[in-house]
Amino acid sequence: MKCIDFDKAFQQYAMKWFHDNGKKYRNIDEMEADLPEVYARFLDTPADFLAREKPGEYFGQWDDAKVLVDWMEDYFKQRVPVPDMLLNRIVELGEAAENRLYALLKKERTPQEARMTAVSLLAELVSTLPMEMYIEWQKNRAAEDELCDIAIDSLAQMGEAVIEPMLAAMDEANDAGREAYCSVLSHYPDTTGRVLGELLRLIRLPGANVAVLAGYLGRLGDERALETLIDLALDEDITYLTYIELRSAIEQLGGDAPERTFDESDPEYEAMAGMQTDWQQETETPDDSMRQGSGDYLQ
Repeated sequence: MKCIDFDKAFQQYAMKWFHDNGKKYRNIDEMEADLPEVYARFLDTPADFLAREKPGEYFGQWDDAKVLVDWMEDYFKQRVPVPDMLLNRIVELGEAAENRLYALLKKERTPQEARMTAVSLLAELVSTLPMEMYIEWQKNRAAEDELCDIAIDSLAQMGEAVIEPMLAAMDEANDAGREAYCSVLSHYPDTTGRVLGELLRLIRLPGANVAVLAGYLGRLGDERALETLIDLALDEDITYLTYIELRSAIEQLGGDAPERTFDESDPEYEAMAGMQTDWQQETETPDDSMRQGSGDYLQ
């Protein structure tokens, strides 16, 4: 199937539109504000490059999920922007599209961008079909992996069905995978024993993302995490923003966070202090009551 560049076609349409209607706009901001309306006109206008079909209706003439999903993949392979209208049509096909998107994820040499889009579309379809696949992806994942990240986000939307498979996979996963599992399982207090132990181990590892893991512990809601969180909050090497996250988790669990003092030697504190100063200058008013407590969040 031919991969038509709808983005380029719209750019040409918009340039002509603004050329023909330029007198009605006073500045660029007004033109940019009108872009959604111009785009809607583009979608609803018969186009010569589509043999007088309307761009907004073009993909509606196909109802074969395999054709459309393969077409989407071709767009990625040819590095042509994928039209939203094609993606919308795929979602409209429901279960048939679900099966074809799942098949795409299992194919070898599928472009990474196509796989990520397939995951997103399956999430729109509220599909649990790829649940086991997504869980398997996490086992030996890298700490930074966009595909695994959007897959774990999708797993988080699947509800309690993911709990037992994730717990079963935990022992086979590397640390990055276990952290990914815990990001979902921390929503479920009934898993607290297994997940608590993993989080308390992970948060003590060298290079751990303490701020993120503290958030998971706070969400899990098990006060047995307080001792570790308070101990970490006392660590002289933690940064200001990490301390803020630790303090939030401690308070979420009903504890009292240790008071800490930070200064401009901490880049995060300095940045936040600068933001506060800017905010104060922008909101300065003769009414002192309007300024009360404006600096309370910097400790």
